[in-house]
Amino acid sequence: MRRVVLKLSGEAFADQELKYGIDPVTVDRVAAEIAQVAGEGYQIAVVVGGGNIFRGVSSTAKGMDRASADYMGMLATVINALALREALEKAGAPTRVQSAITIQEVAEPYIRLRAIRHLEKNRVVIFAAGTGNPFFTTDTTAALRAAEVGAEIVLKATRVDGVFSADPEKNDDAELYEDLTYMEVINRQLRVMDSTAITMCMENDIPIRVFNLTKAGNIVSAVRGETIGTRVH
Repeated sequence: MRRVVLKLSGEAFADQELKYGIDPVTVDRVAAEIAQVAGEGYQIAVVVGGGNIFRGVSSTAKGMDRASADYMGMLATVINALALREALEKAGAPTRVQSAITIQEVAEPYIRLRAIRHLEKNRVVIFAAGTGNPFFTTDTTAALRAAEVGAEIVLKATRVDGVFSADPEKNDDAELYEDLTYMEVINRQLRVMDSTAITMCMENDIPIRVFNLTKAGNIVSAVRGETIGTRVH
């Protein structure tokens, strides 16, 4: 069966007007789509960000020690993971949260073979707390976990339709790329994922598909392997 890692930014959980916090309607919609494809037999692992609550590189963290700020960001991802787990369970999808930081009261510790076993039993697995190390993004976490669990692809959900030649929210003439190589992304400095994540995917031959999370049905289409957004390979 197709095994995928779905990368959700923290902003995906946020109230679309306030741009922070957790919007239950949005989380329920995302969970319903994940539950749908999990019910079809696809094996889904999810990596969540925490930018809707706290980001280590945000202006809020200005003046803080970077490592301390990053640990705070990791804890924010745990909050999002628990919210998503609750929504997935209500949608009928058995779900486990695995945290790279030990918080045994609310999440399992990240154990690679246990994560694979959950996926084989058709449980959704949510990876929280990044890699457990400061200075690494959740994009890198998605690439790392995809390599560890043998995922076929990384699906990166964003606010726009894919990878563009410029910021489409600021430039109406920005061109959407449908197909890119890893080196094109690196050499053109396109904002897909950070360079560490791109390099890790390239070295492990894991393709990336970037698509618009805000459009209903796109998660289902992406998991099924339909052509949407931008493919990086």
